[in-house]
Amino acid sequence: MSLRAYAGVDRNDPLRFYYWPVLGKMYRRRIELCLAQCSAGQRVLEVGFGAGVTFPSLNEIYQEIYGLDLNAPTKEVADVFKAMGIETHLQNGNVLSMPYEDDFFDTVLLISILEHLKPSEQLQAFGEIRRVLKPNGQVIYGVPTERRFTVFVFRLMGCKIREHHFSTERQVCSAAESVLEKVRVVQMQSPLSLLGPVYEVGHFIKSSS
Repeated sequence: MSLRAYAGVDRNDPLRFYYWPVLGKMYRRRIELCLAQCSAGQRVLEVGFGAGVTFPSLNEIYQEIYGLDLNAPTKEVADVFKAMGIETHLQNGNVLSMPYEDDFFDTVLLISILEHLKPSEQLQAFGEIRRVLKPNGQVIYGVPTERRFTVFVFRLMGCKIREHHFSTERQVCSAAESVLEKVRVVQMQSPLSLLGPVYEVGHFIKSSS
């Protein structure tokens, strides 16, 4: 399903990068890597859903789509997808204190969200994620890696990465390992492979034991 008619939440929405000739490919690829780890189920929660660009894909493998975002206009986004035949349950809120009952979701998805938390907040975030996951439920997250090339790419997009990103991929992974069981970690390489990985996707589960 094409979202080219959808401009996003506002003019600053990072959805605009989705269509750039070169950087757009990288932007789309990180989302594709996260979605590839998602298993089918009844309920999925995307934390930091923004413009909702993942919703058409999530709608193909989940029965119910929930979204939590600090400041996205929930009604506006929900109306866009309702017109496409995609029902969503969206609200504003924080991953550090989520308004959902225990053992509720099959999957929790966070794409480029956890790096914005301070290292001291990571355990609290994963504790909340674990709480709302069903036994054997999965969390899929994606975070940029700390590389010079990554800093350069964000600078091209008009963002000083270190003013917005407070946790590294290592700190995020370490916190996840403290609370959940690791399935795999997948890295996305830069266009020039010698520069190393620029993005990391973590797949963890809530053990039933």
